[in-house]
Amino acid sequence: MKRVQSRIIVQRIQKGKDPDAFATLYDAYISKMYRFISFKVGNRHIAEDLTSDLFLKLWEYLTTGKQSDIQSLNGLIYRMARNLVVDHYRKSATTKECPLDDLLHLSDTANITEQVHMDIEVANILTHIRSLKQEYQEVLLLRYIEELSIKEIADVMEKKRGTVRVTLHRATKTLQEILSKHPSS
Repeated sequence: MKRVQSRIIVQRIQKGKDPDAFATLYDAYISKMYRFISFKVGNRHIAEDLTSDLFLKLWEYLTTGKQSDIQSLNGLIYRMARNLVVDHYRKSATTKECPLDDLLHLSDTANITEQVHMDIEVANILTHIRSLKQEYQEVLLLRYIEELSIKEIADVMEKKRGTVRVTLHRATKTLQEILSKHPSS
């Protein structure tokens, strides 16, 4: 969703509690937020519940009139999602697992053998990403899976842009080193 368009939609929600505007925002973000949360919690049902909670909290936040000027809608939504996941782990203290079936889908038209090899590669990379420290996992997910800008990642993680750049560089370098040591574990 473009920045100007998102500002107009947010204004419509804030001023008129416009459910149609919120539906537009919901449609634009639902799959991204579900994927982000699902990757972090590793359970489809919990991810669905947290995603639902996210949009309820977002509606509440936008319609109460207590919010300040929103600089980045992307940053706001991802930060809220991140906080929900953190709260979930604080409450449940469960281990993080991510079923690959929820993340990897076979294409009907793709060559099955190629797809299986690609799935194995993706599973290998995901396994190694999960072995990184949490901060590295998060910055890699936000940058390469969710395709957020450095500024948006800084907003989500509540860090300076320079810190995010350094963290991303270190995470990428660490992952490359791990993958070169274990090319197909």
